[in-house]
Order: sequence, then C-alpha cells, then structure tokens
Amino acid sequence: MGRHTIGRRFWRKIPRELRTVLGGIATVIALGWLVLAVIGPAITPYDPLAQTLPRFSPPGGIAWLGTDELGRDLFSRIIAGARVTISLALLLVVMSMLVGSVIGILAGFFGRWVDEILMRVTDLVLAFPTVILAMVTAAALGASMFNAVIAALVVSWPMYARIVRSMVLSLRGSDFVACGRLLGFSPWKSMRLDILPNVAGPILVLASLDIGTAALLLSGLSFLGLGAKPPTPEWGSMVSAAVANFDRWWLGLFPGLAILTVVISFNFIGDALRDAFDPEAARA
Repeated sequence: MGRHTIGRRFWRKIPRELRTVLGGIATVIALGWLVLAVIGPAITPYDPLAQTLPRFSPPGGIAWLGTDELGRDLFSRIIAGARVTISLALLLVVMSMLVGSVIGILAGFFGRWVDEILMRVTDLVLAFPTVILAMVTAAALGASMFNAVIAALVVSWPMYARIVRSMVLSLRGSDFVACGRLLGFSPWKSMRLDILPNVAGPILVLASLDIGTAALLLSGLSFLGLGAKPPTPEWGSMVSAAVANFDRWWLGLFPGLAILTVVISFNFIGDALRDAFDPEAARA
C-alpha cells in the first residue's frame, strides 16, 4: 500500500502535459540520450576514431549503422557524439542562463542608467541575426568547439536578460520587496532573498526549452566548419562530411536523426513544462 501511495504521489507531481503519449515518448528519448552521453564509451562496439573497418560499409553486418569514408563505425561515432553535442548544449544553456539572469536582475532592480546601459547592449546583440552573429564570432575566434560555445553564448544570453528584466520590473514594486527594504535589506540581499526565488522557476523552464535550440545551433556551427575539428565525433560535422558522399545515404541520415530527436524531445518537454507552470500562456 505504501509503495502504491508513493507511486501515485510521484505520478501526480509530473506535469499533466508530460503524462500524455507524446510527452512520455519525448521524455524517454531525452533521458535516453542523456544516459548515452554518460555511459557511451562503455557501450560503443568500436573505437569511434579507429579506422579499421571496410570503407562505406552499409548498415548491417559488422557495423549496425554502417561505416564512413575512413572505415569508422558510424554507430560508435554517434554515441560518442552525444557526449560532445549534448554536454556542450547543456553547458551553453547554463552559461546563457547565468549571464542573462544576472544582467536582467541588475537592469530591472536598479533601473535608471544601469538599466539603460545594459538594455542598450542587449538591444545591440539582438539587432543582429542570431546565426549570422554566431558565425562571425566563431570565425573570428577560430574553429573549435570551445569557441563555438562562446560564439553561441554571445547570441543566447539576451533572451534571458530581457525576460528576467521584465519579471524583476513587475516584482520590484511588490509589497514583500518593499517590506524587505523597510526591514533594512540591502539591494543585494533583496535581490537574493526576494527577487531571485520568484524568477528562478520560469527561467529554469525557459532553459529546458532552450536545450534543443542550443544543440541545433552548435551542430549548425560544426556543419559550417566553425565548430568541432576532425576527427572529433560531433553530429553536425558528421552531417557536413556526409554531403561529399551524398549517395551513401546512411552517413547523413543517422546523425541527422540524432539531432532531430534531441531537438524535438527537449522542445516538447520545455513546452510541456511552460504550459504546466504558466497555464495562462498555454491558453493564449
């Protein structure tokens, strides 16, 4: 009885949108990729960098998903690429969330010239097309996954700054914030105790929605040659290499499906969490 009660309580805490068939499938896919990113090296049948198999071997036989132009196992490279793409996408989202949230809180709480300077910088970044600015920044820094993350960070933080600023502006005049200031809270203590807890939930939901976008952006930079360098197994660069061998359909299909499933699953989870925590937005 106790186990059933705990199970029902846990089930009720899961957002209703994730308890649907599509929500369950998206959650399973996302969790599956996260698990593969962690345990990938232990389950890959071949070294993802080893060039020991026949070149352009189709799926089946010794290689489940085939081999590439250098005789490397495609399945092993996709599993290894999950650690690169997903871990860097998570890192990018965390960095963007932290930078944007700090700037948004400072701009919304202090206002006046602080708000003016920070928001003009934010508007300057938003004035450029996201992908173009990321490409220019990555090209200026040099092709590498670290520089690709920095370039993606440059274009990702303004969204968080804008949203956090708008929430802080609505909270700044609240009674509980005013009471805290009357009790002698410093601006920093007021932001930490009164403002931050009230903006943390929506920002975490936004971050969950942004994971798929981050993975797609990093893969896109690698596809353009501005991210991972060979022989690093990264999904975007694998799709880029497949363009030169378009008749070998498996070279681009399976890495492309990996990107597609990650983006769609995390986007669906983010949408479900947003609808669960903001019902008014869901009805709009």
